[in-house]
Amino acid sequence: MLRLFGWLFGFGIFMALVAAVGAGVYVATVSAQLPDYTVLKDYQPPVTTRVHAADGTLLAEFARERRLFQPIETVPPLVIHAFLSAEDKDFYTHGGIAIDGIIRALRDNALALLEGNNTIQGGGSSITQQVAKNFLLSSVRTVDRKIQEAVLAIRIESTFSKDRILELYLNEIFLGLNSYGVAAAALNYFDKALYQLSLSEAAYLAALPKAPSDLNPFRAQAAAIERRNWVIDRMVENGYATAEEGAAAKAEPLNVVGRAGGSQLYSAEYFTEEVRRELAKLYGEDQLYGGGLSVRTTLEPKLQEYARKALMDGLIAYDHGKGFREPVASVELGADWGLNVAKVVPLSDVPEWQLAVVLELGDNQARIGLRPANIADGGVSSDRIEGTLSGPEIKWVSKPVDKFLKVGDVVYVSPVAGKTGIYTLEQVPEIEGALVAMDPRTGRVLAMVGGFSYALSEFNRATQALRQPGSSFKPIVYAAALDNGYTPASVVLDAPVEIRNGDGSIWRPENYAQQFYGPQTLRRGIERSRNVMTVRLARDIGMPLVAEYAKMFGVYDSMQPVLAMALGAGETTDMRMTAAYATIANGGRKIVPTLIDRVQDRYGATVYRHDQRLCQDCAADSWHGQGEPVIVDNREQVLDPMTAYQITSMMEGVVQRGTGTAAKVLNRPVAGKTGTTNDYKDAWFVGFTPELAVGVYVGYDKPRSMGSAVTGGTFATPIFTEFMQKALAGKPATPFNVPPGMTTAMIDPNSGVQAFDGQGGIAESFKPGTGPNLMTSVIGLDAAGYDEALRQQMLQQQYSGGITQPSGNGTYLDPNLGRGGLF
Repeated sequence: MLRLFGWLFGFGIFMALVAAVGAGVYVATVSAQLPDYTVLKDYQPPVTTRVHAADGTLLAEFARERRLFQPIETVPPLVIHAFLSAEDKDFYTHGGIAIDGIIRALRDNALALLEGNNTIQGGGSSITQQVAKNFLLSSVRTVDRKIQEAVLAIRIESTFSKDRILELYLNEIFLGLNSYGVAAAALNYFDKALYQLSLSEAAYLAALPKAPSDLNPFRAQAAAIERRNWVIDRMVENGYATAEEGAAAKAEPLNVVGRAGGSQLYSAEYFTEEVRRELAKLYGEDQLYGGGLSVRTTLEPKLQEYARKALMDGLIAYDHGKGFREPVASVELGADWGLNVAKVVPLSDVPEWQLAVVLELGDNQARIGLRPANIADGGVSSDRIEGTLSGPEIKWVSKPVDKFLKVGDVVYVSPVAGKTGIYTLEQVPEIEGALVAMDPRTGRVLAMVGGFSYALSEFNRATQALRQPGSSFKPIVYAAALDNGYTPASVVLDAPVEIRNGDGSIWRPENYAQQFYGPQTLRRGIERSRNVMTVRLARDIGMPLVAEYAKMFGVYDSMQPVLAMALGAGETTDMRMTAAYATIANGGRKIVPTLIDRVQDRYGATVYRHDQRLCQDCAADSWHGQGEPVIVDNREQVLDPMTAYQITSMMEGVVQRGTGTAAKVLNRPVAGKTGTTNDYKDAWFVGFTPELAVGVYVGYDKPRSMGSAVTGGTFATPIFTEFMQKALAGKPATPFNVPPGMTTAMIDPNSGVQAFDGQGGIAESFKPGTGPNLMTSVIGLDAAGYDEALRQQMLQQQYSGGITQPSGNGTYLDPNLGRGGLF
């Protein structure tokens, strides 16, 4: 018996050794192809890029995986305790493998095998094992993978500190709602930073790693609360919370307030999308969506709201003049009208309006039902709110309500101020437009609206729409002339002219009023937007020169040097035109527009800065009695500062006496120019004060006439004015700076000669070496004879053309003929 026992004992020892060797060989075989766990030392998780306005307001977040990296030192103990209680209470004491968890997993898997289920049931993984799985292995559940996970966990524990392992885990774990890591989850579930979380909120986040989709707070609220409460109980057991605190936390609702992605400022969608495109161009898609960039933009939220409101008001006012077109949709009311109208998707970025369905029609009014709100779980609110669509409040439609709407029609409405339950009709305009506002000293784009609604159309008309600028291009032509020997008092003939095109056809440019006005000063020509004299001016100085100036100003990259381009026949964008005018306002120094002030990488190092001006002394560590740092403006000087002031002064006249008088109500120095293209397809106003440069464009996306009453002065200028009134409210009027060395004289605006006392005139500034002439009449003709001769010659189109400059002896010289001529 003893011998048998000894034999059995020896056989057992032998089999144990064989099993141990076999297990060792198996483990070695499984472990042979393990990934290199030391890569965790340099691991950089994909982190959300965050975009902020100039005042720090969060504008947008860009990420494939929403993650905000949180160093373990900054994770609150409450959050750490919640996750340890839920996932691995012995994390700080075991060597990488939780023995009790393994026993529990073996039990569950054995029971599953007895039931005929040979899949791994999971469970039992320590936090270190989860790090190994999430970072280095696949999620496939097999015995081999579990062995690899355990081996890697032991190796990771031998290399990294517990805090480093926990930091990796808390920043990598997926917690639902596209949230990766605890910091992103705190924002996405509760719109809070980690340090703001309550006990119940931290416990809910700690409950999520096992099955975030099964614990969705909207679709599975009961299961989510049950699991959260289980975590709270574990925290109480482990001494991380008192019984009273636990009971109070379990009594709380989930309080989840789902946080939207994309643009966080409803009026700035076009701006944030343009920033996104610019970042992708600078750094590529991977850095944009995972580089953790911190972007400070130039956007001023208040100015953005003003810009959006001004453009919307202008577009809506024009559209109202065209009358009501049709409802947004028509639905069957059914037993519950709310369910059907809820299927119609409203414009998410026009919160002032609501969709409503017509429930009943009466005498010039309608009973309407407001579209019920969508709730977080994807359903529809049970609230059914009704109101009255009042015909007398719809002042832009002459017909009674029951004559153009029917029951079941879905329309946009907005509440009437001061009248509870009363609504007026709204309509999405077909006309579109853009507004750009920038700092003319730096090119920082302070506001940008690319259309009526980004939700309706993502096409950005401020940066992507190529449109003819029309007469708003003329200041570039006049600036080229002023920079090359001409003055605001120079006189140009406004009379019929024929231009022979390359194909042999004849082009006869006309003025807006289809009249000709004879000799005109450059100032009068730009104030009244004379087309024909602009063509003569461009022909005289040469279109290659005009094309060069257009390129220097950034209006066109390469402009055809043909005379039609002098009237703005080429295509450009609102952003480019606004930057060109900002260059004039900046004293002729080139303005390059930017939407981004600064970009920092995930570590806070600045990797991009728009302002490239030089300041060698700005980085001084301390003050030692030295003077103020000198900032060197190294931007290109594309226009003489004196020329810039002259063209600015002339464009002030556009507002005071010319085509842009709608802006006079601003009661401050404003310079600008209107633009209207052929067949009234596009309308522009681009203008500036010393503080702000603004460009407004309006027109249809598929160009068509807006009507003969629609011009830059009647449509675009009022939009500019509404924006400027709000943007500059409370700010003192600032005059434009006159460069030193210029002289000023009173000039007769009709003749371009110096005005004497009592004759009236306009203050005109001249460069050194130029000045006014003293001629008061045309030699050999009295006023009546001059007028008659001019009329006859204009009728006969017998003009030599060209620019006429006052000569020293009181006659006019024709520079093409080199002798005196009768206009």
